[in-house]
Amino acid sequence: MARKLLSAGPAPVVTTLASARTAPTLGLSGAKLEARLRMKRSSAYIETLRKLDAGGHTHDRQTVEAFVAALRDELPDITIDQHPVGIVSQCYLGEPYEVHTLDRLGNIIHHYKRFEPLPPLLARGRVLAASGQYAFVEIYTDKVIAVAESGDVSIVRD
Repeated sequence: MARKLLSAGPAPVVTTLASARTAPTLGLSGAKLEARLRMKRSSAYIETLRKLDAGGHTHDRQTVEAFVAALRDELPDITIDQHPVGIVSQCYLGEPYEVHTLDRLGNIIHHYKRFEPLPPLLARGRVLAASGQYAFVEIYTDKVIAVAESGDVSIVRD
């Protein structure tokens, strides 16, 4: 008669620091991430971003928090490190201002005057944003996504 040497129960799971580092991250990658970023942006997302130039936004924390929530709602299936590092948009405060920038968290960083330099990473979207052809430009580490008023996107690779 054969004798069982191993128990019938499942082996215990041992998590070490090394195995935790190599665990897969949540979110999309590769072609799935590219396809997700190519999807049309919602009118609610575009409208929320437009409200940031309505005035008083630097003192109205609720408006900024609404933008952060809209960004999370718009791209819920991608991780925070896959979100845009910033957004550049045409500034409607009037002369001499041309564009304003938002960081990953949705904070208005600065309204930039014409010929005033932007941080290098965000500068890649300035011409597209200032042209008025797009509602705003999302800046990623490896690409720029111009978003039209209709929500359609155009991806420009570096």
